[in-house]
Amino acid sequence: MQRLLIDMDDVMADTSLKIITMVNDTFGTDYTKEMLTSDPKIKEEYQEKYLTQRHRLWDKGFFRDIPLMPDAQEVIGELYKKYEIFIVSAATEFPNSMAEKLEWLEDYFPYIGWSHTVFCGHKWMIKADYIIDDHEKNLINFTGKGLLFDAPHNQHIVDFQRVNSWKHIETILL
Repeated sequence: MQRLLIDMDDVMADTSLKIITMVNDTFGTDYTKEMLTSDPKIKEEYQEKYLTQRHRLWDKGFFRDIPLMPDAQEVIGELYKKYEIFIVSAATEFPNSMAEKLEWLEDYFPYIGWSHTVFCGHKWMIKADYIIDDHEKNLINFTGKGLLFDAPHNQHIVDFQRVNSWKHIETILL
């Protein structure tokens, strides 16, 4: 059985949406993901506001209620029948997030379980056939095939196969 690594933030969980909502609520703005990916000036304006709020990612509770990415539950459920799945997250950067992420996974993906969840700084150290991640740093040294999950912060990356949704992943891996 082939092994598949799946990142959480901005792959399974719509962390960008939560952060955009946080910025909008704080500043009374109305940013959307689409605005951030289509207008460099708006993205720069947003980024300045975001940086003043980034410290909130370390707050207790921030990671507990992040919404699911569309179709993630359905497609990961199908992938689970074909692949050995490990959830990989750089949660160690945000120590409060580890328990919250385990609880979140239990809510939405209880069949995966703690034994197939890895919190680490360097995901490439885990041997697998595929990794789905939104950060280039996690794909560069990975020895399997890396799939870059589309996100507002990675539009400049062109060196990896980009996937735009879970339905797109379904067409590639199932």
